[in-house]
Amino acid sequence: MKWNEVKIETASEAVEAVANILMEAGASGVAIEDSLDVENFKSDPYGEILTKEDFTTIEEGAIVMAYFPETIFLPEILPFIKERVTKLPKFGLAIGKNIVTVSEVEESNWATAWKKYYHPVRITRLLTVVPSWESYQTNDPLEKIITLDPGMAFGTGTHPTTSLTLQALESTLRGGETLLDVGTGSGVLSIAAKHLGAKEVYAYDLDEVAVRSAKENMDLNKVAKDVHVSANDLLKGIEIESDVIVANILADIILLMIPDAWRLLKQTGTLIVSGIIEEKKEMVLTAMEEQGFVVDQVFQQKDWYAIMLKKPEVD
Repeated sequence: MKWNEVKIETASEAVEAVANILMEAGASGVAIEDSLDVENFKSDPYGEILTKEDFTTIEEGAIVMAYFPETIFLPEILPFIKERVTKLPKFGLAIGKNIVTVSEVEESNWATAWKKYYHPVRITRLLTVVPSWESYQTNDPLEKIITLDPGMAFGTGTHPTTSLTLQALESTLRGGETLLDVGTGSGVLSIAAKHLGAKEVYAYDLDEVAVRSAKENMDLNKVAKDVHVSANDLLKGIEIESDVIVANILADIILLMIPDAWRLLKQTGTLIVSGIIEEKKEMVLTAMEEQGFVVDQVFQQKDWYAIMLKKPEVD
């Protein structure tokens, strides 16, 4: 069987959004080549699993590759893909060159084409993300392994938005918490939360493909088999009182969930939001403070931010 590869040259900050668009269009898998991977890897104090020579990447921007079976008629869906990518700047995301190319790939090549882009990477002091096909053993009793199948993932842990969120979770969770994961994507944050001691984890995503991907990744991680995964529009209609809410989504979408996050968080509860670029940070902070949240800590990697906020106790 032959496959069609759709390759989009874009900016690093748009890779997860572009991957999401391609999966919604019917792609059977995505791969990302990001020029920031080596840069982030070299500055990562935990990333000693590989050396920088193990990576071969482009010099700037990023490439998102998606694979479609030949049974999907690409001329019908390419305009949809291009239109949605072109609209990303409205959400504050640069799209770089925005060049789209299409080529044929034999099935035997597609099966391994995207695997070369993913390796075990230690993201935080405790958390290491390992592709499902890799054999990896740790000698560190504190290290927690998150097994993911990045071929169907929306977030592998290596992108700044996700790694910042993982760092924030690691500094927040102490054990026994109820946590809501909004826009779960691959489920990486929910799996991490279980590793870090959260008792009850509820993962939501509006996209059905992401929900299936998250469920499959939960099954790859014994610790996360009891995570509740379901389709939902942000936190609308949810009535679960929580200790922690985490959302790694676009800044403009974060604004829409602030009232529900306030409603569902317990007093002194923690809200962690990520996916925020420099230009959107003050907008998010202002909206959070107007709601009543108090900023606890701000995490930064390059031009990306994650913000940890507290719901103050009422006397």
